[in-house]
Amino acid sequence: MMIKKSLVLTALVCLGLPMVSMAAEPPIEAYKAWTANKDHAITEALGGLKGDAARGRKLAIASAKGNCLACHQLPIPEEGFHGEVGPSLHGVANRYSEGEIRMRIVDIQALNPASLMPPMYKNPAELKQVAKKYAGRTILTAQEVEDVVAYLMTLK
Repeated sequence: MMIKKSLVLTALVCLGLPMVSMAAEPPIEAYKAWTANKDHAITEALGGLKGDAARGRKLAIASAKGNCLACHQLPIPEEGFHGEVGPSLHGVANRYSEGEIRMRIVDIQALNPASLMPPMYKNPAELKQVAKKYAGRTILTAQEVEDVVAYLMTLK
């Protein structure tokens, strides 16, 4: 006899039992090394990937991923909360080149060691005291970095 998933979840909630996510962490992506130039820009797309601005916008909003809105103001009026810890990203593509934006996403702490923003794509082997779910992986994948870069490049 097959029991419906929703029935099982309802039973767990009613009994006060903890629900454990059955979703496993995605596989660890092979790290794609990058190089910053003397102007503190990463001019080459990570892994030669092409970003998608629409996906990047979604990542900027997603609290489990980019979560840019936690610290930055963005032209995303449908979202109620916009942080004020980091600089506003309105017009960011007028202030920085694509490579400079990529550098800031990948590892802002290389430019500003006092930054509260975590490095989104730093070599996992160089990270210390990492939460268990991020051990051996980056916060964003190379494709997600390129998607966020593509989105931010639309903000002129």
